[in-house]
Amino acid sequence: MKLATARIEGTTRAVKIDGDTLVDLGHADLGAFLAQEDWREQARAATGPAIPATGVALAPLVPRPTKVVCVGLNYKNHIQEMGRELPKHPTLFSKFAETLIGATDAIERPGETEAFDWEVELAVVIGKQVRRASTAEAEAAIAGFTVLNDITCRDWQFRTREWLQGKNWESTTPVGPYLVTPDELPGGVRPTLDVRLLVDDEVMQSDNTGDLLFDPVDLVAYISTMVTLNQGDIIATGTPGGVGHARKPERYLTGGETVVAEIEGIGRLENLVAKEGAA
Repeated sequence: MKLATARIEGTTRAVKIDGDTLVDLGHADLGAFLAQEDWREQARAATGPAIPATGVALAPLVPRPTKVVCVGLNYKNHIQEMGRELPKHPTLFSKFAETLIGATDAIERPGETEAFDWEVELAVVIGKQVRRASTAEAEAAIAGFTVLNDITCRDWQFRTREWLQGKNWESTTPVGPYLVTPDELPGGVRPTLDVRLLVDDEVMQSDNTGDLLFDPVDLVAYISTMVTLNQGDIIATGTPGGVGHARKPERYLTGGETVVAEIEGIGRLENLVAKEGAA
């Protein structure tokens, strides 16, 4: 199944994608829908009302998750390009809901940065509340996967050893377009999918999620050891090599570029980089 949050007539609705049609799932957004214990059965049985998909914009997949947990340094080639050793444990940081935007919304480039960078990532969406999950419980807690572009202000990120300040700029993080359930993806809850990012049609990142050091199930189990993961929470699993900061010379987004982040079998984010206040 493919699920999303659509913007319809000035509000948002949780929908199932059925070909060229969006089937209303009876809730204001996908986060509210995933909070239903039987959301899978409801989604499979949903028959309407149906809305033509043409011209309908998508909101952030889950507009207000209780948490967005991100993983740094999780592809071997990206770890090497950033000059780091392979970590023994996941490197974690968080994002706030205010950073999230829809699949085709403009990315707001803040005037305070001179090092605005891209990071395509496979993201896990939680579909069942879980704490201290076993491997089997972690697998069952994964509702599906989506695409996230972890846009980063590198100059702010590296002001200190903590990364949060480089990762939490408002309206900078596209997430979507769809949640795709594991049964539709090769590898299921440990999917092996091609990942790419392009800036103005030039390929900057290209890899496969099979190269992840800590896979989605590992991450759900690890993070849920510390804190309850709720329905609709998002885990961004990390980015492959090819970020602008690691290039020689360094290359950043200055405004006016179109950034496409895409993952095989899930979909693509296509966003214009706009200077803050001009979106």
